[in-house]
Amino acid sequence: MFYSIIHTNKCLKSGESVDLFDKLEILSDSAKYDVACTSSGTDRASGGEGIGNAAACGICHSFAADGRCISLLKVLMSNACILDCKYCVNRISNDVRRATFTPRELAELTINFYRRNYIEGLFLSSAVVGSPDYTCERMIETLRILREEYRFGGYIHAKAIPGADNALITRLGMLADRMSVNIELPSNSSLQLLAPDKTKESILRPMGLITNKIKESSAELVKYKHAPRFASGGQSTQLIVGATPDSDYKIMSLSAALYKKYELKRVFYSAYIPVVENPLLPAKTTEPPLLREHRLYQADWLLRFYGFDANELLDEKHPFLNPYVDPKCNWALNHMELFPLEINRATREELLRIPGVGVKSVQRILTARRISPLSFEDLKKLGVVLKRAQYFITCKGKYPAGLNVNPDRVLNSLISERCRSLLPNAQGEQLSLFDNMITREDVVQCLHGQM
Repeated sequence: MFYSIIHTNKCLKSGESVDLFDKLEILSDSAKYDVACTSSGTDRASGGEGIGNAAACGICHSFAADGRCISLLKVLMSNACILDCKYCVNRISNDVRRATFTPRELAELTINFYRRNYIEGLFLSSAVVGSPDYTCERMIETLRILREEYRFGGYIHAKAIPGADNALITRLGMLADRMSVNIELPSNSSLQLLAPDKTKESILRPMGLITNKIKESSAELVKYKHAPRFASGGQSTQLIVGATPDSDYKIMSLSAALYKKYELKRVFYSAYIPVVENPLLPAKTTEPPLLREHRLYQADWLLRFYGFDANELLDEKHPFLNPYVDPKCNWALNHMELFPLEINRATREELLRIPGVGVKSVQRILTARRISPLSFEDLKKLGVVLKRAQYFITCKGKYPAGLNVNPDRVLNSLISERCRSLLPNAQGEQLSLFDNMITREDVVQCLHGQM
């Protein structure tokens, strides 16, 4: 599949001596550690004059072996970086194969992939080649060729280069649908230790610029229907998890601040995969903290849609998320004095905090109970996960018949099968109908994150 496309590109540039297949192989592999891409979140139509459309419903439709969506052509402009970030596989001191696309090569490659229906858009990032300004200029030229010469109306996500001139970042945002600036390390001390060539200011300045330009663009569109659009899909960022000693509390507090100050669409969390040997980093034999990454995404969801604050989920005494139960369940177990809630009288804000009750289910509950009081059977039909919710709610003043509400039983029900094997003294043995329940000591340890 790839070879036929590359061969087409070589025909288009018959005098080219470089092997585009090798470039694609190197630069797509170098881009796999950047997870800050998702569905478009924006509508863009070609207007009948070009090719490609970006749909707000998303363009994700295929997945890699690790579960990540790869519907976009996800590639670096170059991996020939001048920086020496200790955690990065593309750092200048690392002995890896280097390659660099020309803007036209990358534009033609994108179009040929699109015409064959292999992709629906482009996720473009780059190492810093020569200087931030030079790198940004090459990215701009790539997008200019796509938008103006090929009239490509598909989705484009572009990574802003920290340290680049404001005018260049602005031009890049006028050509892209979504932009992002990766913070990567959650604290300034970690940044100074592992990425001495970067500064906090060089990262936050373009993030603030993008936020202001998006607001200005939105205001202009209110006045003028055909005003130019700047990164209409918003902006995102990425944080690396597990490369430094930074706690979940530090990470979630930073995420909450970023959502508030810069109005980000998403904060992505990437479990650190050890790819280099360095005494300042986890050993290469260390397993990526995938479960921790999962819990951070769950906590992030609570910040964005459920009205939680980072300080409610974590604090300095309990700086790490409980690995055995999701953050919402853990919060509920630590605040049993607030439960049970009567499902027919609870406010929207209270309903959102019940384990097993999602945003859509809350809206359905609020609508349905206007007609008649709801029962547990009604809740099941409305999409409520009663396996979790039943311990925290009553319907018409009653628990489900025969329900045993005690900490042991509740926690045992809330722990997933995947996490059950992580419990103390868990053994890989054949399941039995007569296995013992979790002990009260296990319950106490789990609730306080001491396991």
